[in-house]
Amino acid sequence: MKLSNQKLIYLSPIIVVAVIFIFTLTLIPSVSQAPKNLPIAFVNADEGMTVPAKGKVNIGDHIKQNMKSSSAEQSSVKWIFVSTTKEVEKGLNNQKYYGALIIPKDFTKKQVTLQTAQPEAPAIRLLVNQGMNTAASTLASQVLNGAVDQMNENMRLQLVKRFEQSGTQLSANQALALAVPIQKTVINVNKTGTHSVNGNAPVSLFQPLWMASIAGAAVVFLSIHKITFSSRKEKIVNQVGFVIIGATLALAAGFGLAWLTEVVGISVPSFLDTALFLAIAYFSFFTLISAALSWLGLKGLPIFVIILFFGAPLLPMAPEIMPDFYREWIYPWLPMRFMVDGVRELFFFGEHLTWNHSVSALALISLISLCALFASALPASSVKKEKSRSI
Repeated sequence: MKLSNQKLIYLSPIIVVAVIFIFTLTLIPSVSQAPKNLPIAFVNADEGMTVPAKGKVNIGDHIKQNMKSSSAEQSSVKWIFVSTTKEVEKGLNNQKYYGALIIPKDFTKKQVTLQTAQPEAPAIRLLVNQGMNTAASTLASQVLNGAVDQMNENMRLQLVKRFEQSGTQLSANQALALAVPIQKTVINVNKTGTHSVNGNAPVSLFQPLWMASIAGAAVVFLSIHKITFSSRKEKIVNQVGFVIIGATLALAAGFGLAWLTEVVGISVPSFLDTALFLAIAYFSFFTLISAALSWLGLKGLPIFVIILFFGAPLLPMAPEIMPDFYREWIYPWLPMRFMVDGVRELFFFGEHLTWNHSVSALALISLISLCALFASALPASSVKKEKSRSI
């Protein structure tokens, strides 16, 4: 047995433990989810009213103060107090809030009627930003419904106490209104569609595109890496050909994946915008992987496989739900997160393909990767003195 083979046997336990350690790290986000500072908007549009012997009364203000106190005590939710409904709607569309609770302007007036012969329960609007993130929007819905349920419980106890103190006998209408003194209307905004898979469609699309990027870069690299060049100029021309091939593959991948997405039943709002964006994402990933291969060779491929395993459990999660370490040190460095964000904007937020944050981030990755790719042609060691044709 060769000495090198013996060394591999001796190192095998360390290799096995290292692999187990790396892939166990990828599981941690899935098993230790804990929401932290989940942003939910709160609007108090209550105009209040003047009550004899009490003066100006605004129940919405009391609820707002209670929310501020609970926000200081609970780190899982961050209530953001917004002035107007229009501002909330703009924030939801800009993906600033996972949900919103809106107290109407006649809230106090209707609450006061609950103690009269003609009670009318007020209705609070709950907005759930479905398209922003499936898991987080579900959590936001639970928080909002729980908040209104708690309000109902408190209001019910207060009303019962007042009726007991006054000795008033409840009418049938009052008893019915007392059961649910605050109505709630739940509205899903930026809806994810009728198909359950649509909510996770942006995340579902990243894996085939990422794997296709790895496969494409590896195949092209293997096809040309043994070619030798007589000058740097030939090497650079070869790299230009490499990029042209990548652009061709990107268009094929983008339009192909967009078409297959529709075939499997996922609703694509704009086929052309989606296909072009997926092509941009593919080209970004292709150039990134190709740049690494040009410097490291095939030894660089495992890096991108590991990125896939780390990204798979993180991308379906909202940053506010991730463990601190993964949110601060892993998630910001995942290139595919920009692809997922861009697809989400196209699918659920009525966006069209423009020079937005996702496109600019992917373009920057491509630019840096192209610089690294062409820089690999500069070292003298990369140019052989024997002539050969380039691709």
